[in-house]
Amino acid sequence: MKVVCLGGGPGGLYFAISLKLRNPGHEITVIERNKPDDTFGWGVVLSDETLANLRANDPVSADAIHAHFAYWDDISVILKGTNTVSTGHGFCGIGRRQMLLLLQERCRELGIELKYETDVSDIDALVAEYDLVVAADGINSRVRSHFAEHFKPEIDTRACKFVWLGTHAKFDNAFTFIFEKTEHGWIWAHAYQFDKDTATFIVECAQETFDAFGFADMTQDESIATCERIFAAHLGGHKLMTNARHIRGSAWINFNRVLCEKWHYRNVVLLGDSSATAHFSIGSGSKLALESAIALAEFVETEPTLEAAFERYQEDRRTDVLRLQSAARNSTEWFEQVERYLDLDPVQFTYSLLTRSQRISHENLRLRDPAWLKGAEEWFQAQAGANGVHRAPMFAPYRLRDMTLVNRVVVSPMAQYKAVDGCPTDWHFAHYAERAKGGAGLVYVEMTCVSPEGRITPGCPGLYAPEHEAAWKRLTDFVHAETQAKLCMQIGHAGRKASTQLGWEESDAPLAAGNWPIIAPSPLPWTPENQVPKEMNRADMDRVRDQFVAATQMADRAGFDMVELHAAHGYLISSFISPLSNHRTDAYGGSLENRMRYPLEVFAAMRAAWPAGKPMSVRISASDWATGGVDAAEAVHIAEMFRAAGADIIDVSAGQTSTEAQPVYGRMFQTPFSDRIRNETGIATMAVGNIYEPDHVNSILMAGRADLVCLARPHLADPYWTLHAAAALGDTATAWPLPYLRGRDQMQRLAERGEGLGLRV
Repeated sequence: MKVVCLGGGPGGLYFAISLKLRNPGHEITVIERNKPDDTFGWGVVLSDETLANLRANDPVSADAIHAHFAYWDDISVILKGTNTVSTGHGFCGIGRRQMLLLLQERCRELGIELKYETDVSDIDALVAEYDLVVAADGINSRVRSHFAEHFKPEIDTRACKFVWLGTHAKFDNAFTFIFEKTEHGWIWAHAYQFDKDTATFIVECAQETFDAFGFADMTQDESIATCERIFAAHLGGHKLMTNARHIRGSAWINFNRVLCEKWHYRNVVLLGDSSATAHFSIGSGSKLALESAIALAEFVETEPTLEAAFERYQEDRRTDVLRLQSAARNSTEWFEQVERYLDLDPVQFTYSLLTRSQRISHENLRLRDPAWLKGAEEWFQAQAGANGVHRAPMFAPYRLRDMTLVNRVVVSPMAQYKAVDGCPTDWHFAHYAERAKGGAGLVYVEMTCVSPEGRITPGCPGLYAPEHEAAWKRLTDFVHAETQAKLCMQIGHAGRKASTQLGWEESDAPLAAGNWPIIAPSPLPWTPENQVPKEMNRADMDRVRDQFVAATQMADRAGFDMVELHAAHGYLISSFISPLSNHRTDAYGGSLENRMRYPLEVFAAMRAAWPAGKPMSVRISASDWATGGVDAAEAVHIAEMFRAAGADIIDVSAGQTSTEAQPVYGRMFQTPFSDRIRNETGIATMAVGNIYEPDHVNSILMAGRADLVCLARPHLADPYWTLHAAAALGDTATAWPLPYLRGRDQMQRLAERGEGLGLRV
């Protein structure tokens, strides 16, 4: 075939090499508009895995590249005069210019034609001339733009400004992150050595800081001089350098995240940054390009048609690319929001930075640097008042008012639908007693309703009759006598989601018969099939408020250690908060302050009726996941309002407030909402949502993303999840019920041998 690669970067050159090795008969040309030794980056970072892939594909070029690598194991984080170092991370770097020269030399050895300083203006003519056109022409790909209607690119311009510089200052011991507070705000650098004389030095800051400095109006020399002044203490007298002199004015840019719906059209295929980008903060752009080049060459040579090759290529590489882009997005967003973390202790800040992409987890970090993590865990325990203790963060105590939890694991509230006329039954006693025996520090009972009309289903429990109080007291007496767990009563009213079928029937659908009247802030049914609720008037609001107070008083008499107002998931209080369900035009609708008026009134009345020494929480939906609804920024204000009213901790959930919601699911997918509220306001939070491994719990806590961690489905499958996690982690200080000690001993022995636990740590 007659093949052309547009773009002489690492991806285009390496594809040409890879295809030529597989079939020397191909006539391959690489076209690049710049000079052979031009380069607009500084260093390239590759992983050991990528190096192995290069060696398997072409040992000759791999050996040449390997000979020029700089290696380092450490990550150094410099914040407020403290340098925190973690090791075991295994990076290697090479100068981009050096890498290009080596790949160019290999291309010439193989008979690949290289055309430099050649600008292609007629894309259609090129496509007609060649059998295969590989568009490796970068993040601003002309080919992608020319055929945009077919590739359907999604380009997301990120918030921070950055400039790519170099220096002869030495950073040869570690990949170094430097955070400096200036007169105009925080500014930070990503620095790493890529040869014996030169290091990459990327400077980044928020748009507000960029504007305050006036970088946009500076010449490159003025901009560089300003950065040299800011980072003078770390440059050892060395200058910062640019290789972007071709750019007039400021060389600062925003990163563009690129992802294309389709990577090929006719005989044209996208490669590297033209198809997908990964943020520089995880250093994987070249990795993506090189590994995609190998895959594309393999499929072009082995599949019967180009169309089949392209389909295999996209299918094979898309998952890896999306996975890496997900990690890159997490990392990008962490740096965009870094100013919320800069008041953390350097230990916790470093942990947060190291785990920002979710590619490094708590136990993975233990494998990389056990000594550093041990010190970090001891630091965490000391902050919790357990000085000199080395245990995982999940086993640190936690205090709310007069209530002290033995650990940070929470059994999240989960509806059982087994009550009879609002009264909990033996099912509830057995269910909650087992989970309290299972080792969690705090056990929630499911949303318990303040009136018969406030129940979600006929099977939901209540706190509105003496027999309810007595049944719940039987449970609390047992739990307090036999376990270390504390119990929280979640109190709520279903609002427009009331009078529906049991959870294992048709969820949220009206009852087949026997529906009761329902109320809501506005006469908006949950779905067209559900009842239209009555719009609450002031008398309704007074009555329901008083029902919440009566339920709170019952919860105290029943012996609960904590109560929570359920203000999430589209139930009554939540539907006042969300503008999607509150269309009122009086003092209880419209602005957030108005929409919060009644929820705060209810909460304040509950707080007044609840003993001062006992804590209260509020569960909120931090996002409606729908246009026009509550978003993460507004959730911060909602949390602040509840704290001002006396809430001790915010239970941060999301969604379930509208049928129009489009949630973005994933591992720990709601934790970012908890993270934002906690670290922007200092309010204590609980994280919830697809958290299922001890590793998740420890990562969330150690990074300061929440104070407590709630697990729902894992506790349905395993009431003893916490005890099993303790055994899996080798924690021998967790108390087991005395009759179960022999089971504990066997489980600990099995854990020491790595057998039979079924829990990933």
